[in-house]
This record gives sequence, structure tokens and C-alpha cells, in this order.
Amino acid sequence: MGYEKAFQTAQDDPKGFWLDAAQDLEWLKAPTVAHDAATDGWFPDGKINTCINAVDRHVAAGRGDQAALIYESPITGKSATYTYSELLERVSRTAGMLAASGVKKGDRVVIYMPMVPEAVFGMLACARIGAIHSVVFGGFAAPELAKRIEDSKPVAVLSASCGLEPNRTIAYKPLLDKAIELSSHKPDACFILQREELRCELVPNRDLDWNAAYDAATAVDPVPVASTDPLYILYTSGTTGTPKGVVRDNGGHATALSWSMKAIYGVEAGDVYWAASDIGWVVGHSYIVYGPLLAGATSVLFEGKPIGTPDAGIFWTLIDKHNVKVLFTAPTAIRAIRRADPDGEFIAKASLDSLTALFLAGERADPDTLLWIADQLKKPVIDHWWQTELGWPAIATCFGMGETQIKPGSAGRAVPGYRFKVKDEAGHDADAGTVGTLLIEQPLPPGNFRALWNNPERFQQGFVDFAGHYTSGDAGMIDADGFIHIMGRTDDIINVAGHRLSTGQMEEVVANHPAVVECAVVGAADELKGEMAVAFVVTRAGVGDLDSVKKDIVRTIREDIGAIASPRDVFFADALPKTRSGKVLRNLLRAILNGQEIVVPQTIEDASVIDALVDLAAPQPAA
Repeated sequence: MGYEKAFQTAQDDPKGFWLDAAQDLEWLKAPTVAHDAATDGWFPDGKINTCINAVDRHVAAGRGDQAALIYESPITGKSATYTYSELLERVSRTAGMLAASGVKKGDRVVIYMPMVPEAVFGMLACARIGAIHSVVFGGFAAPELAKRIEDSKPVAVLSASCGLEPNRTIAYKPLLDKAIELSSHKPDACFILQREELRCELVPNRDLDWNAAYDAATAVDPVPVASTDPLYILYTSGTTGTPKGVVRDNGGHATALSWSMKAIYGVEAGDVYWAASDIGWVVGHSYIVYGPLLAGATSVLFEGKPIGTPDAGIFWTLIDKHNVKVLFTAPTAIRAIRRADPDGEFIAKASLDSLTALFLAGERADPDTLLWIADQLKKPVIDHWWQTELGWPAIATCFGMGETQIKPGSAGRAVPGYRFKVKDEAGHDADAGTVGTLLIEQPLPPGNFRALWNNPERFQQGFVDFAGHYTSGDAGMIDADGFIHIMGRTDDIINVAGHRLSTGQMEEVVANHPAVVECAVVGAADELKGEMAVAFVVTRAGVGDLDSVKKDIVRTIREDIGAIASPRDVFFADALPKTRSGKVLRNLLRAILNGQEIVVPQTIEDASVIDALVDLAAPQPAA
């Protein structure tokens, strides 16, 4: 089915569309009802087990010898490949290990691990026995981990002695011990994977050596769960207060991800798919673990960085080594590669014959970066957009349906099943090409969140601003061709002397300058105009005349957007503050500019950049 037909079918008959998609899964009790309006649940009368669909059924279909998971760790120099049969053995015994310690259906298990195969085994093992996993990014600080333990109340924790970065080893165990000390809830058992790079001491009567417990365990069978039962809780990053635990169901999640692999990415059973992300983020949940395995594909699990492990060519080397069909990464990874390899010398050395497309997500892909990598690869480069709350892409070019039209600066068109609207400040439908608040009509398609753990009031906040719609929190516009342009968070729309301006649009202009590698534009308080734009810019190596670059940037913004958008200042920085998933921390930049308290989130990749930015851009005097 082509995109246009699929989109219209999903619009006209969403229940029939998704019931049909659900037939690609193995149900323990096939659903007869697509959606229950009263509970907002998908396939409410269905029974399923996600682990069966991700592992067991592929072995039963005779593909047990096919590679399921490829582990590559350039940091340690280790690699391993697990077939579907081997994956079934590992997952079943890991599930037995949990069950032997008393973990049962409905219990929560926190997973605080590095990018190692055991983390994947643990996630699937929880799904196998109906336990609800909550993966916390490995290396998160103890207070943030404690909040998640406090909120989810796990009976068990799966962790490791350490995580590895290119130039350092992060001891996980002291962080875990401190988090448990800080939390009023105490898990019954902690399974610790001892890594040879740094071993740790175990707490008596609580901690268990993972390998010893695994060796003593026996495989267990999967447990049937309701389609609407929770599969996992994933906490979105926050700087203060109680974290927001997004709850994902089993049946809707499996249906949506299975459908998306073929329809969006063009990946089917036997193909090799690589999401270069982390299991601590929603991308890792959806497209390192569940999506590829539900599709019967081979997934790459990568413990490394796009540069420095060992060089800016590691992505291309591994694509050739494993015949990767589709790569999915963040724009910030491509920017890092571009800065380290501006002429694409590493890319030129690789054949990349197996690669059909590169997908980008996690933050807005500026046209300059997208066009650069597309020119280097000579392959389709597709930006697409979604959120932790949504769980899978909502805006994309559906490559698997034969769609190839790309508009740089746009994340694509609405994925079948999603119904987008843009509203102005008065709540009216915005005209084509007009920036407003980006909304998705209810009911949200399967795979989207249906609750926040222990927080129904906060969940409802996402739906109160515009009745019958989910408020994405992003500003956007839909052009005359149906392409959706994400212009940044709604708080990235600044008001300059009564004019509402998109900082995302300004960033697009700045990023097009040939000297610029990456940038961020934020609003700074201004007594005269309310707000004014300020640009933070990282340039290519060897750029000398920064004054000339600054003048060019200011002039181009004035010419392309208007004099009202002219930035108050342009600061040249060595690096921008980012989360580990690649998002630029614009709130932090605003705080620096406006002299506000600087709250450093635990998700920051490198906190050392903050001091340099404070020195560079101390609070500006009022104009």
C-alpha cells in the first residue's frame, strides 16, 4: 500500500486500519475491538506477549540461525553476534533469573545499565514474564536515579559495575548504592553484571552476581498479558521535581512498531538495522530493541561514539562490516562527524553499498547538515519527528512506502494514523504556512502513551489546552503541500516588539553560513523590545575572521527574515550544552543570558562547557 492510500485509509477507518496491522503479530487471544473510547485503550480484548513476538515466533518460523543482535563496542574492542535461537536462550534464562528472585507479572524492574547485550536481555526478560521495566540512562546521577526508584518502586534492579566512555570509566555501583540510600523504597534484589574494566563490591543480602544467578537459572515460558497492560515506564528527563513516567502498553506498542519498520524505514525480516542511540532513550527502546526484533530484522547495539572511537569513520566502517540497510542517528552525531571530517574522507573510503537511507531524529535537522550528509552519502537522508510520549514517528517521509520527496527544514508529512493541526493563539486553525501550536487529534494512534505512572493529573495536562487534541509542546506549521515544519518548542517562539518569531527559523539561516558547524538561537530578555534573539555559534576549525562571520549572520537574518529578527548578539563558542541524546539545552542558554539560576540537568553530556559559556555570554545589559 502506498503512502497516499495508507494515509487516507487510516483517516477514514482508523479502527480497521490498525486491526489489519495487528494481524502481523502473534496474539494469544486475537483482538476483535480496535479501540475503546472509554479507556482510550487499543485492542482491549486482546492477549499478547511482546517477547514472543520479538523472539520466540522467529525461532518457531525457522529463522533461529539468523542474527538477531550484533554487539559492537569499539571502546572495549569487543563484538558479538547473537542469533534468534541464542537470544531466546539468553532472554528465557534471564527471565528465569528474575522469576527465581520473586519478580512476577506487574512488578517493576529498574534497568540501569551500559550498552551491553545483557541490557537487551533484561528488557525482553521483563516483557516475557509480564514485569514492567523502567530503563534509566546508565550513569545518571544518584539523585535522579533515586527519584525513579521512588516513583516506580521496583522489586529488582538490573545494573552493572561500570559504564565506559571514550576516555573514562564510570563506576555505576556507587551511584546505585547512593540512589537506593536516598530512596525510601528499597528493591529486594540488585543483579550486578561485573565488567572486567572495573569490578565492584556487592552488598550482602541484596546484591547478586549476574553471571552466577544466570548460570543457576532455568528458562521460563512467556506469560500472557492484556494488550493494554504496561510494557514499560520511561521517565522523561527533568531538572527538578518528580520525573514524568511515560507508560507504554503491550499490544498497541507492538502493532505500531512492527508496522513502522516496513512502512517508514523499509526494513523487513532479515535486514540489518542500526539505531545509533542508547537504550536509555525512547529511540533505543523502540528501534534498538523492540522495533527491529518485532520485524525479525537484525539490530546493531553500539557502545561507542560517532567520533573518537576510534575516529569519525566508525559509522561507515560498521555499516560495511555488517551490511547495514538503514542507519538512524541524531543530527548532532552528523554535525560531530562533519566537524571532524569536513571533506568526508572517511565516507569516501567506505563502499556503503548496503545502505539505502539515513534517518535523523532527536532534534531538528537543520537543512545545511542534512544536505551536507546527503551529498556525501549520495543516499536519501530523511528527517523525522516524534517524542517520548508518542513512542514512534509521527512525521516522516515514509521511505518504505516508496516516498522519497524531502523538503529540507521539514520533518516530512504526517505518518498514517496521525492527524495534525496547527492552532493560532486564539485557538483557530492556522492558515497553511503559518506558525502556531502543533497539535495531534485524539484518539492518538496505537503505541502512543496512555498514562503517566502514578500521575493522571499531569497526564491530562497534555490535553487541556485544546479540547480533543494532544498538545505537542512544539511550534510548527503545515505548508500547502502537507509538509510539517517543526520550528522548535513553543517556548522557543520569541516575542520581539509584538512580533512572534521562530528561533528555529533563525537557526536555519545561521546554520547555512559556510563557517558554521552548529548553532542555537534563544530569546534574551530586553527592556525595550521584550525579547531579542541571541545566537550561539560553533564554527569549523580554522575560521579566523569571526567579526566577518558575525556581520554575515546578522545581515543574512535581516535579509531572509526581517530587520525585527536581527540578533542582539552572536557568540562564538567551542561547544554547545547538550543532553546525552543530542538535544541542545536552550533553557540553560536562556538562563545564562538572563542572569537566572543555572540548573544543570543530569542529562547533560558535558557540564564543563557551562563555565565557558557563562564567561562568554554573561548577562547582557538592557538595551
